Amino acid sequence: MKARKFLIAGNWKMNKTAAEGVALVREIVAAVGPQTEVDVVVCPPFTALESVSKTLEGTAIKLGAQNMHPQPSGAFTGEVSAEMLRGLFTSWVILGHSERRQYFGETDAFINQKVQAALKSLLKPILCIGETLAERDGSKTLDVVKTQLEGGLAGIEADAVINVVLAYEPVWAIGTGRNATPAQAQEVHAFIRNWLTARYGKPVAQKVRVLYGGSMKPANAAELLKQEDIDGGLIGGASLEANSFIDLIKAARAQA
Repeated sequence: MKARKFLIAGNWKMNKTAAEGVALVREIVAAVGPQTEVDVVVCPPFTALESVSKTLEGTAIKLGAQNMHPQPSGAFTGEVSAEMLRGLFTSWVILGHSERRQYFGETDAFINQKVQAALKSLLKPILCIGETLAERDGSKTLDVVKTQLEGGLAGIEADAVINVVLAYEPVWAIGTGRNATPAQAQEVHAFIRNWLTARYGKPVAQKVRVLYGGSMKPANAAELLKQEDIDGGLIGGASLEANSFIDLIKAARAQA
């Protein structure tokens, strides 16, 4: 039994209308029931947050958003603030996803502003870190992860970092046909844990959950979740279909 509770979080990305999102979570709720052994979060697109929030009311499944702006309000067309998310009973938010970094030019410094703003508004950040294919092939994985940890968690003290979840997503293993082995994933997760220990001390480091975000599926979930420092998954494609997402929750419950 792990000291940290498993977390299975579904990142729907730019998929599902409000109606489709409601249908999906109804299936998940019906199958998963009121279990509390594993934390479960679903992260719909902004347009589906309100409908999904109402559907999840009274269930054990929590609502997350996929992004937010660090400022509380202002002239930021197309953006959403932490307060707006809180108003929809959102309790989690994904920050620094590799797609935000790659396609929208988000820097570690900007992502850090978001992490600080989320914590201030009592949102729990899922801070994503991970290397590209070129960085992996150039043996720069640990350097990249260290830089992103230092930048993303700058100014975050020990009493706050325990409310942050980290998600290691090897960008080269997402939708490329290449997969990280459980041993490769554990190597980076252990490095992250050791970095946290050096920065915050062992008691704090042991409380911080580190998810794996490199195409976790029902077929590979059990082996990944057996690894000492893997505390769940940030799920992309497999979260868009009820049965596969439910199977991932079951895989986590089997080892909880």
